[in-house]
Amino acid sequence: MTTVIDVKSPRVSIEYCTKCRWMLRAAWLGQELLTTFDTLIGELAIIPGSAAVFQIKVDDVIIWDRKEKGRFPEIKEVKQLLRDIIAPDMSLGHSDRKKPEKPIEQETTKKEEQECKTCVE
Repeated sequence: MTTVIDVKSPRVSIEYCTKCRWMLRAAWLGQELLTTFDTLIGELAIIPGSAAVFQIKVDDVIIWDRKEKGRFPEIKEVKQLLRDIIAPDMSLGHSDRKKPEKPIEQETTKKEEQECKTCVE
């Protein structure tokens, strides 16, 4: 017997590393996205992973990868990336306001460094 799963689009998924204990970060981010985009998101998945993964996808397109970027995303960045894909004309209010240009430092906290060492990358 074949089971058919109705996947609603767009499907946003957040895969996080269970060993690094990033579940709360993933859940908080998901809650923020659902609050901002409510009915524009068809489905939100929080996916347990490993190997220090923290990856956000819209359908099958990766919009944020912690390993590639070298850091976790700011909520404003994720909202803007998601908005640009699912609702380009939507205003994000204060999240659209630009701050003065300054380079984003790629420092990690000592806790994040320790957590990442628990996983094999």
